[in-house]
Amino acid sequence: MLFDLDDCLLAHSRAVAIGLARARAETGGAVAAADPDTELRRWRELEEHHYGRWLRGEIDFLEQRRERARGFLAPFGIAPTPDEALGWFDRYMVGYRASWSLFDDVLPALDALERAVPGIRFGVITNGDLTFQSEKLEAIGLAARIEHVIASGEVGVAKPAAGIFDLAAAAFGEPVSACAYIGDRLRTDATGAHDAGMLGLWLDRPLEALGVPVEAGAVPPGVVRLTTLLDLPAAVAAPHAAGTSPGTSSPAPRRSPTGTT
Repeated sequence: MLFDLDDCLLAHSRAVAIGLARARAETGGAVAAADPDTELRRWRELEEHHYGRWLRGEIDFLEQRRERARGFLAPFGIAPTPDEALGWFDRYMVGYRASWSLFDDVLPALDALERAVPGIRFGVITNGDLTFQSEKLEAIGLAARIEHVIASGEVGVAKPAAGIFDLAAAAFGEPVSACAYIGDRLRTDATGAHDAGMLGLWLDRPLEALGVPVEAGAVPPGVVRLTTLLDLPAAVAAPHAAGTSPGTSSPAPRRSPTGTT
């Protein structure tokens, strides 16, 4: 059983909102006085854009952080040097890191999976830096339960490409058809896993209030939609009809992909 990390296991968007609010307050002036919802949405757009550039190999990991800080401060007439931009991002990271936490459904779901499927093994596939994502797993207390972490920054291929799902299955010594994968992004996670040959599950968490944009498009046939990890054991044991989840007859389109800090 393979999981996405951010906004699947770890409450990433909640931590982003807290980190940004702290960084804005410390900056003061017009930055602190601006509308919080507008600024959070703008920060998430910058995250998506520049993190995507890193995933495509256009810039390095630190540069995507600098670019996000530069882009965020520019409308306020602030043009930081590269070092100043990274320093501002580091101030954001203080609040972000301090706010890492599990969603409430994670531990009950893992326990239920172990009861429902004796011998089940857990892994993570993440579009991110291996060291940074591993730090998150340690901080939220899941590192001991996750056998393998497959990170795009380490293996050189990112979701939704089939190659990263193939590598995850190989790490467990299993065919892709023996694996299930769940994540909060319909295209990047669930559809990518399904197209690679896994059971693809979409965890449709309601995150719009945290600046996560709505994802357009229908749920593809063969992809299972869940609204909580608590429904995961039943979905893994007996996959439901395409695009549906227990108690869900008409899945609605929601979010578009967002990045990882």
